[in-house]
Amino acid sequence: MNTLKAFSEKEHAYHAYQARQEYLREQQSIQREFDDLRAEVEQARADAEQERAAKAQAQADTEQERAAKNEALAEIERLKRLLADQPEPSDLETRL
Repeated sequence: MNTLKAFSEKEHAYHAYQARQEYLREQQSIQREFDDLRAEVEQARADAEQERAAKAQAQADTEQERAAKNEALAEIERLKRLLADQPEPSDLETRL
């Protein structure tokens, strides 16, 4: 009977060990999946941030182009006013 009891205890300990090992494998698998999902989320956030930065840069470039265009138009208007204020060249000046 002692032999049977010892065998039963060893079998029970073996099954407990196997169950513990299986539990640890499952936990590691869950942790890996969680880490993978976290990495995907972080990558998606980084992609979204990069896209937002690209849009902001494009908007800044557009605004800078608009400002440059407005400056050029203002300079053209200024030059037109200067030309309009100049007297017509006389015949004597055109012959020289």
